[in-house]
Amino acid sequence: MMILNRRRFLQVGSLASASMMMPKFLKALEKDNLVPAGNKVLVVVQLSGGNDGLNTVIPYRNDIYYRMRPTLGIQRTNALSLTDEMGLHPALQGLKGLYDEGSLAILNSVGYPNPDRSHFRSMDIWQSASASSENWGDGWIGRFLDAQCKGCDKPVQALEIDDTLSLAMKGDLQKGLAVKDPDKLQAAANDRLFKELLQKEGKITADDHEPVDYLYKTMGATVSSAAYIKEQFKTYKTKEIFPSTELGKNMQTIARLIMSDISTKVYYVSHGAFDTHVNQLSAQQTQLHRLDEAITALVKELKNNNRFKDVVIVTFSEFGRRVEQNAGGGTDHGTANNMFMIGGGLKQQGLLNESPDLEHLNEGDLQHKVDFKSVYATLLKKWLEADDAAILKRQYDHLSFV
Repeated sequence: MMILNRRRFLQVGSLASASMMMPKFLKALEKDNLVPAGNKVLVVVQLSGGNDGLNTVIPYRNDIYYRMRPTLGIQRTNALSLTDEMGLHPALQGLKGLYDEGSLAILNSVGYPNPDRSHFRSMDIWQSASASSENWGDGWIGRFLDAQCKGCDKPVQALEIDDTLSLAMKGDLQKGLAVKDPDKLQAAANDRLFKELLQKEGKITADDHEPVDYLYKTMGATVSSAAYIKEQFKTYKTKEIFPSTELGKNMQTIARLIMSDISTKVYYVSHGAFDTHVNQLSAQQTQLHRLDEAITALVKELKNNNRFKDVVIVTFSEFGRRVEQNAGGGTDHGTANNMFMIGGGLKQQGLLNESPDLEHLNEGDLQHKVDFKSVYATLLKKWLEADDAAILKRQYDHLSFV
């Protein structure tokens, strides 16, 4: 008999943490549980830091916009024209092409009641789909995993392309898996210390208060599943040239996994540092250009394989920015923002609603017109064919973009 304490477990490193996030059903990967063409996939892109929506989708016919942003406002001659009223940031050339072909939908003034301007709190609200007065410990995608797995023998999974798992991916019963690189995941699973710990299963005394039994079980599933993911990951090589940025590499990983025989319905990836309090013009230009390049490459790869109609890519940020520029050539934390929905199977395209109302601000901030949870409800119900009311814990309006 031996006692295995907390410090010993922490020596396993990040893989042990990943194992704790491992859904019990990951072994189903080794069965006939594939997502062939025709099955729906959702890719969620988190724009971390609070992207400035007004300089992303530009209301260039609105004098208030230029009056409140005398040096930060983007001139109409530089914007990529969408309508007589609005245009895209000049860095979004690829997304402009998707808009022109009917593969991009833009929803303005998205937010939630009683908004919070803290990065951490607002991101928790978006990832959990709670009200601002509530604190939930599970995420909307994690609860989707919980709900769709009840009574099923071939559940699907969700993968976050990162080293750590976001709140959005954590359910009560099931959790997504954070994996940055399938090759490194298997290498870690074959680590000597990791395997030594697995050999200790069944040798833990009652004096140990750590949740070691569950950890051993999920660690065992990790070793098996890591090898499977790596092998399936190797079966497809992308044909498009993806950018060498972090987001570009992550999108390439998503593309390869979508084309592989892995039962994944939801992919989650983060991008940015969009917290542009100073020198916003150059900083946002860089981040939006990287976003545009990575999404454009993913879309081309999906089109080449006739999968674009099966995938919806949705972008969000924890909040927008204040309407008025600050003294540092940037913008401070705001409230409502826009969301992009991209896909070959959209039922409604283009600008889905009117431009933000700059005449009726709330203490200098935009007022939201669409609750972001209506977007989630629509994706859950109409795209992933799930019980949105049960997952979101209440009923929200459905939109028409899918």
